[in-house]
Amino acid sequence: MTAVDDRPITHIVKMFEDLEVPDGFKAELLRGEIVMMAGPDLVHNRIVLRVLRQIPDEKWDCLQTQDIDLLSETSEPQPDLVVLDRDAGPESGRLLPAQLITMLVEVVSKNSVDRDYGVKRSIYAAGKIPAYLIVDPVMAQCVLLTDPAYRGEEADYRCQRISKFGETLPLPMLGIELDTTEFGTLPNVRPHRRP
Repeated sequence: MTAVDDRPITHIVKMFEDLEVPDGFKAELLRGEIVMMAGPDLVHNRIVLRVLRQIPDEKWDCLQTQDIDLLSETSEPQPDLVVLDRDAGPESGRLLPAQLITMLVEVVSKNSVDRDYGVKRSIYAAGKIPAYLIVDPVMAQCVLLTDPAYRGEEADYRCQRISKFGETLPLPMLGIELDTTEFGTLPNVRPHRRP
């Protein structure tokens, strides 16, 4: 039996797990709130693909559409990309335990700015995810967050590194430098003031 099998099942968790999501949508449980969103933009999908292709698969598994077990936060997020050591993790199951994750990647959409920079940043820090990479095609920047600290809604990352698209971003936790020159941007989207 894994730690995921022993997790507490609250009413909202049960409701979320029984939810039938329409085709073309995805749903996440974020601090007790069920959030449903439409499928991603082509710019988004191409960025995820370009990140994934730069991570060496002989050492790392890069998973898409993988639910994460952060039920201490009443959360089951589904990041755009989950990176973990190739030898880590269970052989099967819907939820991946947070303690196995090396890095999470979220690509910002015009509707996810506050969620990616706000609540998910706090949830991932509370779950002690070592590195959280926000790729932002609205502002043409990457934000690498490391050194998670604190608990609950006060949780955050102590280190933040911002790189503009076109710059190389060191990812020492993966032993690579991420080339961002081919990351696209979202046209006609109003700039924001995050992080």
